[in-house]
Amino acid sequence: MSIKLDILVIGAHADDAEIGMSGTIAKQVAAGHKVGIMDLTEAELSSNGNVQLRQEEAAAASLVLGLAHRSNLGLPDRSLHASPENIAVVTKAIRQLSPDIVFAPYWEDRHPDHVAASKLVEEAVFNAKLRRYMPEIPAISAPDLYYYFINDWRTPDLLVDVTAYYSLKEQALECYRSQFGQAVPGEDVALTPLNQGYVERVKARDALLGQRKLIPYAEGFAVKSPYLIELFGSSST
Repeated sequence: MSIKLDILVIGAHADDAEIGMSGTIAKQVAAGHKVGIMDLTEAELSSNGNVQLRQEEAAAASLVLGLAHRSNLGLPDRSLHASPENIAVVTKAIRQLSPDIVFAPYWEDRHPDHVAASKLVEEAVFNAKLRRYMPEIPAISAPDLYYYFINDWRTPDLLVDVTAYYSLKEQALECYRSQFGQAVPGEDVALTPLNQGYVERVKARDALLGQRKLIPYAEGFAVKSPYLIELFGSSST
């Protein structure tokens, strides 16, 4: 795989990255960065939609956001354990794409797969730098690791103003009609938290985060390691 990414966003399912940080993705793409999304599973156990439809929706969202890369590792849905086998698959993919920055789901979430994906990515990012681990694939410098919110969230460590790109976030989420579309009486559609006004709640969350800095919309991120700045009061880091 020849592409080298600036930023790799990893989610358990297609739509996780879009829920959490598609405004930031669009903003980074507009700034000239190569951004990719890696979906860990095909979401084959989702109550609505199917694998083919989810792939089509992910492809449509990728076009909206201007991604340089999107892939699906095909790991089993609801079985994203940080097993040696799963860690090896994710580590290999990270090394092949060699991103400078990786984003993973926040480590606390109502969906167990999001929690599992967070741990799995953390393990793989660590292993990606170990030259004696999978020595047949060259090790890379450890990417910076940040966490984005999907369902549950806390007061963020970092905020990104995504106001100018929020319409693209809304367009990306609209691509996932099988997940977020309102159920119509008579259709064979299961009622889930996602099709009961979920997108409106995501928008309300992003507006609430923006309110902290008196801007219309923001996306929040968490970190586990200290965040380095050059000077207090500096506009650049």
